[in-house]
Amino acid sequence: MPSLGADMEAGTLVEWLKRPGDAVRRGDIVAVVETQKGAIEIEVFEDGVLDRLLVEPGMKVPVGTPLALIVKPGEVPAAAPAAPQPTLSPAPVAPSPAAPEPEPIQAAGPRLKISPAAAARAASLGVDPRRLRGTGAGGAITLRDVDAAPAPAPAAPPTVAAPVSAAQAMRSAIAAAMVKSKREIPHYYLATTIDMAKAAAWLDEANRARPVTERLLMGVLLLKAVAGALKEMPEFNGYWMDGAFTPGPGIHVGWAISLRTGGLVTPAIHDVETKSIDDTMAALRDLVKRARSGGLRSSELTDGTMTVTSLGDQGAEAVHGIIYPPQVALVGFGKLVQRPWAVDGKVVVRPVIQATLAADHRASDGHRGGLFLTAIERRLQEPQSL
Repeated sequence: MPSLGADMEAGTLVEWLKRPGDAVRRGDIVAVVETQKGAIEIEVFEDGVLDRLLVEPGMKVPVGTPLALIVKPGEVPAAAPAAPQPTLSPAPVAPSPAAPEPEPIQAAGPRLKISPAAAARAASLGVDPRRLRGTGAGGAITLRDVDAAPAPAPAAPPTVAAPVSAAQAMRSAIAAAMVKSKREIPHYYLATTIDMAKAAAWLDEANRARPVTERLLMGVLLLKAVAGALKEMPEFNGYWMDGAFTPGPGIHVGWAISLRTGGLVTPAIHDVETKSIDDTMAALRDLVKRARSGGLRSSELTDGTMTVTSLGDQGAEAVHGIIYPPQVALVGFGKLVQRPWAVDGKVVVRPVIQATLAADHRASDGHRGGLFLTAIERRLQEPQSL
């Protein structure tokens, strides 16, 4: 089960698209997994033959759980990992006085040792075992401890919890990830205001001969400018893992996309620095469409080496983002606004945009961060070279 974001702990396998014996190649979609961000298509990263499935549809398993076993032609299959169990509460085990006392087990939640028979007896009597003091080996709660417990007070009328919507679940997951980011990453923030007159004029000219469906958006220029700056300053393109910076395998820029149902996702466009303006625009348009219809691939959620968030025309003038771990930087762009601007000693009205950088102080410093924003600005003054 791949980790499809810092806020993901488990996923539910919805469907297998390949069966044992099928040949698979790197990039093939083999399964669909349901997460708090929707249905995600799972890719494989090795060529071979699907030998066996280890997780059945409907099972919810933690991140890192093997889903299937793939072997290369001529390779002898290794012993498969133990089949994972779904993360559901097991059914109570009926007490069996004649059976020997089982080994204590640990219940879900805070550490608690209780035998299956004692757990079943507690459930039948309405006794909360967490309120008991175990007299068994290592403090385990036994049948005797459960039977000696005082009768529980009459239960209050049950209350029905309000259903949690998908948007609420996603918002909670995002909040947990961002709290973790702010707690563990030493952020520093920088901002600069960029004159966008040349970029806006070039964009108008480029779109004049294009059909409406193929016109370029300002966002694609921002993406290309950031990718070019990342190529120049790679310390902002990668991950902080195991106490050290790991450079990204490519420049895969995550683009923050708000969903109509609430929440957001940050899937990546791969190899932005090598794509043309038109190819980048096509990739961005396709990514937004699939993100909002629930058709993202796992690699698009796991491969991002840095994230860009743009508030667009309807947003605020500046955004100070939170780094998406394990990445080490995030660039934010506010909306394009008209402002007085000094040009050749005269004050004129110019379209400007505020660019901000949130960066991990373990991987870079403010001096390098300032140079990085300058590199983005320099590229936006030469839009024809993007």
